[in-house]
Amino acid sequence: MTTQSDTSHQGGASPSGAEPSWGPPSSTALQEPVAPPTAAPRSGEPKQPFFHRVWRGRPEDPRWVRPAFLALLVATGLLYLYNLSASGYANSFYSAAVQAGSQSWKALFFGSLDSANAITVDKPPASLWPMALSVRIFGLNSWAILVPEVLMGVATVGVLYGALRRRFSPAAGLIAGAVLALTPVAALMFRFNNPDAMLALLMTVTIYCVVRALEDGRTKWLVWAGVAVGFAFLAKTLQAFLILPPLAVVYAVCAPVRLRKRFAQLGLSAVAMVVAGGWWVAIVELWPASSRPYIGGSQNNSFLELTFGYNGLGRINGDETGSVGGGGGGGTGQWGETGWNRMFNSEIGSQIAWLLPAALILFVAGIVLTRKARRTDLTRSSFLAWGGALLMTAIIFSYMAGIFHQYYTVALAPYIAAVVGMGATVLWEERSKVWASLTLAGAVTATAAWGYVLLNRTPTYLPWLKWLVLIGGLVGALGLIFAARLGRQLALAAVGLSFVASVAGPTAYTLSTVNTGHTGSIVTAGPAGASMMGGRGGPGGGMRGGFPGGGNTRGQNQQGGNGTTQQGGGMGQPPTGGTGGFPGQNQQGNGNTQGQNQQGGMPGGGAMGEGGMGGGGVGGLLNGATVSSAAKKLLETNAGDYTWAAAAVGSQNSASYQLATGKPVMAIGGFNGTDPSPTLAQFKKYVTDGKIHYFISGGGMGGGMGGGNSSSTTSTSSQISSWVTANFKKVTVGSSTFYDLTQPTK
Repeated sequence: MTTQSDTSHQGGASPSGAEPSWGPPSSTALQEPVAPPTAAPRSGEPKQPFFHRVWRGRPEDPRWVRPAFLALLVATGLLYLYNLSASGYANSFYSAAVQAGSQSWKALFFGSLDSANAITVDKPPASLWPMALSVRIFGLNSWAILVPEVLMGVATVGVLYGALRRRFSPAAGLIAGAVLALTPVAALMFRFNNPDAMLALLMTVTIYCVVRALEDGRTKWLVWAGVAVGFAFLAKTLQAFLILPPLAVVYAVCAPVRLRKRFAQLGLSAVAMVVAGGWWVAIVELWPASSRPYIGGSQNNSFLELTFGYNGLGRINGDETGSVGGGGGGGTGQWGETGWNRMFNSEIGSQIAWLLPAALILFVAGIVLTRKARRTDLTRSSFLAWGGALLMTAIIFSYMAGIFHQYYTVALAPYIAAVVGMGATVLWEERSKVWASLTLAGAVTATAAWGYVLLNRTPTYLPWLKWLVLIGGLVGALGLIFAARLGRQLALAAVGLSFVASVAGPTAYTLSTVNTGHTGSIVTAGPAGASMMGGRGGPGGGMRGGFPGGGNTRGQNQQGGNGTTQQGGGMGQPPTGGTGGFPGQNQQGNGNTQGQNQQGGMPGGGAMGEGGMGGGGVGGLLNGATVSSAAKKLLETNAGDYTWAAAAVGSQNSASYQLATGKPVMAIGGFNGTDPSPTLAQFKKYVTDGKIHYFISGGGMGGGMGGGNSSSTTSTSSQISSWVTANFKKVTVGSSTFYDLTQPTK
């Protein structure tokens, strides 16, 4: 069956489904006419060399298309690789699990935090697998951990280009790819080891497959979409399902097959999704709990409980047992203000919202432009698929009252980029119509004005840029209004100026992002002060209510702190060894990194151990400890005689020592120190059996701090801490405190 994309829209989109006009003024100002397909080589004729085909691309494409696409991919890769090692182990929580997975296949399968399999991360493990396999091959270092994330970013740009180039035009794909690559939060998360990079890639693949299925109703593409969603579930659980409602509705209404077949295909896609994501869940749930690690983040050692509680409905309503508390449900909470404008406020706007106003305008314009098209029109279906995913995700993010971090918004980046690429090119094709040229100019004007507002939120950072963005955008918009009457050169100049003005702001923030190392659990893109979360403790970083900022701002001197840290805070042992931070960090004292004191009277959320908080404390919740060489030597001594070289409350605290020594370190209570694992009785048995050598003082929320939503889980780690301190010999190394579990005091 011949697809619509084979017969039309190879170079540009036509809202009515008719062949696009390549004559002036609708197309030639931006791209050359599409040449007819070259006939296949006759039998016996030599094929073109492989590299020639890669460079040339499709025979019907203008010659500039494939080189431009390859240049986009290379530029994205180089941008994201630049200064990559400055982030060290990035989020030591996940890096420790990667290290464990590189040492133990069982730890790899379950996503354990240590190779002795005490407890898992609080997510399914799919995002860890590429990194762990990379570390198995290349050894434990920053590049081995983070390069797979960079490759996912490049792949996401490539998939997005392919999706738009196929239906619309090469220009649409290139615009979308560039917008995605230059989005600050994308540059942050495609260089970081959280699950969001894999999620963004798989969500982009999902929509690509759905749009392919909408071309001619082929079942296989809808099944592949289900597979992508299922695997995305294994990266970040229920967040993968946010885009399912709009995509299912679009296919059910717009697919070019009979209604009964549409629903049957959706059913098959759902089965594929369940199989792709459910096989791992089934194994974990059926595996005897006594021979697998505890499911981190759960209160009953159940992945299903984790999925639908802490990582599911709890994120929506804020009821997250074992967490640090939810949000305000329409107001202000520990995770920021909720409401319709959340994506635009001072906490989120600079991360993702630079082209969000333009995307909304262009989405509406695309729907209006195709309002009279037939039910199966693929141009309209594409707008509905990408735009529906954008709206659904943005609405959920705006009103969710539970745990929410700024970097979650990377999920929106491909959707915004796609709508901008599609909308800009279809309106350009219709620029001879007054309303189309005015709408296109309006989108550029809104982007320039909004860029000025965002840049003005950091008035000391490139103060001249906001004026260039505003003036350049207004001049470019004026040129777009009269583009149909201008000559080719002037029209192209207006287009170029509009594009440069639209992406100048996010590009500057992206360059600031890649030029800075990011560590810890909560990171943000852009320069100092670009994304500050206020709250009961006043303007500070990372968490509300006086908790440590975890690196949301850099160079911000906040009230009440007594620690100092760079973006993301001081983290565990650098990959290259030593007791300092990572390349590019200015060290202070014996391990604290400079830049930011957090508000609320708590320590700076940064370095611990040597020069920090005695090896734990509040800093252990969001950032790892700085492990001194003396502490490292202590834990490494006779470590092979024990299952765990040490145990510590909270995963970030334990991760730092594990990364520094390469030996398993038990994370008591999981990430927050509030999971009921191990119990006091289990821990006593481990000690009696000689499986744990040292206990590291401090860390997490349960290690003497209180907090959390469950008194029973808080008391578990507190009971262990109290029992250890009362019964075992204290060992002080610098300012770090350990307890030797082989030397009881009674």
